[in-house]
Amino acid sequence: MVTEPLDASRPFMFGGIPEPALLPWSWAVDRLTREGSFWIATTRPDGRPHTRPVWAVWRDGLHFSTGSAALRNLVTNPEITVHLDSGSEVVLLEGTAQQVTERDALVDICEAYTAKYGYPMDPDHLPGPFWTVRLRVAFGWVADQAGRDNSSLFHGTATKWRFAD
Repeated sequence: MVTEPLDASRPFMFGGIPEPALLPWSWAVDRLTREGSFWIATTRPDGRPHTRPVWAVWRDGLHFSTGSAALRNLVTNPEITVHLDSGSEVVLLEGTAQQVTERDALVDICEAYTAKYGYPMDPDHLPGPFWTVRLRVAFGWVADQAGRDNSSLFHGTATKWRFAD
C-alpha cells in the first residue's frame, strides 16, 4: 500500500491563513516515523468518544495495536482520528482502521515495533490485533518553535493532504 496524498491545500482555519507555505508530505511522514506516542480517537457504540494513547509504527502507513474499549469500538465503527503526542509539530490523521491479517505485513510491523520500542513482538503470539489507518485526510502545521509566540508560523504552515478513497 503506497500512502501518498492526492493533493495538498490550505485547511479552513479561524482567522484566515496567510500566503501558502504548504508543508511537504515528507515532513509529516518524518514525524509519523519518529514519534513514540500517538493518540487515537474512536467512537463507542452509543456515540460517545473514546481516546487513548498507543504505540505505532509508520511502514508506508500507520500501524498500531490496541485492546479493550478501543478494539470493541473499531470492530463496530472503524472510523478513527490519530494525532501525534506533540502539540508543536502537529500531524492529525483521519480515516478508517482496517485490521492487518496478512502474515508478511504482520512480520514487518512486529520487526518495526521491536526495533522502535525495544519490546519484542511475535506475529504468532500477538497480545491483540494490529490495525492500519486507511487515510482519507491529514493535517499538519508547526505551532511553536523555541517557546516563541508563532501564530503567523502556525497559520503559515497549516496544510491539508487529501488521499484516494
